[in-house]
Amino acid sequence: MQPRIPRPTVIAAIIVGMTALTLAGFLLPALWYEVFGRHDPARVAFSLAGVATAFALYARLLWLNLMRRTTPGHRFGLAAITAICWTLPLLGVDHGWGNALLVPAGLIAVVLPLRQAVPAAAAAAVLTPVYGVVLGLPALSVLYEMVGVPLAAFSGYVQVWLFHVIQELREARAEVARSAVGEERLRFARDLHDVLGHSLQAVALRAEVAERYLDRDPGRVRKELTEIQTMARDSVRDVREVVRGYRATSLRTELDGMSAVLRAAGIRCDRPEVSPELPAHVHEPLGWVAREAATNVLRHSSATWCEITVRADGDRVHVEIVNDGAPRRAAGDSGSGLTGLAERIAAAGGRFSAGPSGDGTFRVTAAVPAAPAPRGEA
Repeated sequence: MQPRIPRPTVIAAIIVGMTALTLAGFLLPALWYEVFGRHDPARVAFSLAGVATAFALYARLLWLNLMRRTTPGHRFGLAAITAICWTLPLLGVDHGWGNALLVPAGLIAVVLPLRQAVPAAAAAAVLTPVYGVVLGLPALSVLYEMVGVPLAAFSGYVQVWLFHVIQELREARAEVARSAVGEERLRFARDLHDVLGHSLQAVALRAEVAERYLDRDPGRVRKELTEIQTMARDSVRDVREVVRGYRATSLRTELDGMSAVLRAAGIRCDRPEVSPELPAHVHEPLGWVAREAATNVLRHSSATWCEITVRADGDRVHVEIVNDGAPRRAAGDSGSGLTGLAERIAAAGGRFSAGPSGDGTFRVTAAVPAAPAPRGEA
């Protein structure tokens, strides 16, 4: 399954775009009146330049802070936006320019460190209504700005904070997945070393003995070579057993590991009870389903819970894995992991399906026959 969670830059672009729409609601009505109502070229040029500069600076500062590229110089950008938005109402507050006073508030807690943003927002919450009174804003507008400034500052802070938290969670999940893969590789390497280490050392010693007796005792050499052949065959058999044990899966073991890894990643997941009476042949294909589903939840979803169901209805054994982090994928788009699972289940004579359920969940279901398939049948 290919990842479909939007990249950080895409999410940041969406945030900047939605913020730009909000700013347009504050500034464009007054700008529209200047362009089409007053017909004063000087006022139109001044208002167009001011609005365009405020938009550009606001979008750039928001983008850079979302990307964690905050610098002390951004304070000058905030000061420039404040100067522009506090100058535009001088054109007249009767057609909406008073709304411009709220624009800088959304960047206070984004650009400034939190210890400076709190007093700055408090000062803005006092000075902005006072300036509105000086400009002659209606009482209702002054009250709106008194409440709107702290709300805008808090909203801007929460917006950026949530974006950073989501990205940190993505990175943490990816790290959990990498750690799980790394631990499995270490386990395999350790088992392989334990199996081959002693055998290869013994083979080397036998070869040295055979070399010493090469000219003196051909019978001893033949004996040593026979022992070497036996030990080599035994080593090959042991390595095959290790690989077979590494590649074979057990449904019970995989569900234990899946629930533990998902809980470590902060995803609510309870391991279901697996009946000891399940046929032995269903464990491997269904265990692969559990393993792949765990990988997909960790790497390719934004799930907060995962529910696993195992049941047997007499003819078939069913596994259903549902999570609430369904990735968006194009129609017909299928990753190699799901394709491989479908092939495994089909080879076992079962049925497999995976995909979004339309309610924000992603559902993986597999069913294999309770009776083993006859040899030679797919």
